[in-house]
Amino acid sequence: MTSSDGGKLTHGDGTSTHPKRLAEIAAQSITAPVYRRRSFVRGCREGSATKMAAFSLNSLPVPPSKHQKAADCSHVNGVLKPIVVTGNPPTFVSAPGRRIVAVGDLHGDLAQTRCALELAGVLSPDGQDLWIGGETILVQLGDILDRGEDEIAILSLLRSLNIQAKSDGGAVFQVNGNHETMNVEGDFRYVDHGAFDECIDFLEYLNEHEGNWKDAFVGWINVCERWKENRRMSQNYWNPWNLMKRQKGIIARSTLLRPGGPLACELAQHAVVLKVDDWIFCHGGLLPHHVAYGIERMNKEVSHWMQGFSEDDDYSPEIPFIATRGYDSVVWNRLYSRDSADRKYQSWQISSIVEEALQAVGAKGMVVGHTPQFNGVNCRYNQRIWCIDVGMSSGVLNSRPEVLEIKDNKARVLRNQSYLFDELEVMDYL
Repeated sequence: MTSSDGGKLTHGDGTSTHPKRLAEIAAQSITAPVYRRRSFVRGCREGSATKMAAFSLNSLPVPPSKHQKAADCSHVNGVLKPIVVTGNPPTFVSAPGRRIVAVGDLHGDLAQTRCALELAGVLSPDGQDLWIGGETILVQLGDILDRGEDEIAILSLLRSLNIQAKSDGGAVFQVNGNHETMNVEGDFRYVDHGAFDECIDFLEYLNEHEGNWKDAFVGWINVCERWKENRRMSQNYWNPWNLMKRQKGIIARSTLLRPGGPLACELAQHAVVLKVDDWIFCHGGLLPHHVAYGIERMNKEVSHWMQGFSEDDDYSPEIPFIATRGYDSVVWNRLYSRDSADRKYQSWQISSIVEEALQAVGAKGMVVGHTPQFNGVNCRYNQRIWCIDVGMSSGVLNSRPEVLEIKDNKARVLRNQSYLFDELEVMDYL
């Protein structure tokens, strides 16, 4: 047995382990799990990490805290202060007092994406793709690419919503996941055949706009369904055995997503780690050695690589290893999101790593995606880690969308309208 006292871990034999020693554990390779479809039983997880409080609409309110008082100070004459963004790509966001909603992996499923955004209260339900979130902050946790056929459409939708949100005092942020970095690297193993077709169509659409990237990219969401329908009516509709068509799709995708390609440069505008007020958002998970390396440094290195920048013109841009390669990198790490039966380490060890990483970056909680949660959105490790990838894409688990809402020092798991909203009290952090 072990106990924790002020960050010091004491074992049953009287010996103790300094939390920094545990950072080495996170640097070891973690084997990616094999996903299996299971029946869905929603509710609160009772893992070895921590037993969560029961979900209840009648839970007692949290007493006023320092965190809530700080949010109150964000209002000036009843108006929220402007959002302040630091870093390029955006790394630190100051938006106190605002509602934050986080959406997990989307994997090319436009229909499920719209369902999730409507559930989050930021997308109009009339099919017009209008922002109705007001001053809400929307964060999408990456893995828009692969396993589905509407990848560019989803990226276009999020860009359009961000433009609309800014005029209302809100904002849309994205972080890149491992499937974004894989595609920029040229790894197309998980690309849906319809996504190859979308790349071909979008390049033609871009040419119609005479290379005007912004107009074509933002406008794609409005015409993508028509292009898809025309494609399906064509006699040359995709056949997996049509090698010439497949090669054309690969060339189109490479043109868009190679380092320096237009879509890669679009992805380069997004971070791999984002801090919004007291919350960290990343695809896989932030570890202590990532913080020591530097969050803004990692974001810049990934962005420069995607844009095709190289210190030596005779060589291709170098892939940032610490952020994008290896199972302990920011986009591949599963240490926080694996099921207890799959973990190699005890919960107290992982809890110590979580605390060290969050303290180093000055955050109170972390939201991650990457690993589908068969029982829905859940929190772990003293409510410090929220795992929100539910595998909603039809290319993954086709599960019902779920969204995490953070507001007034409380986090709620929002599920579809046929279910009551589940509310979970978040710890009052000092």
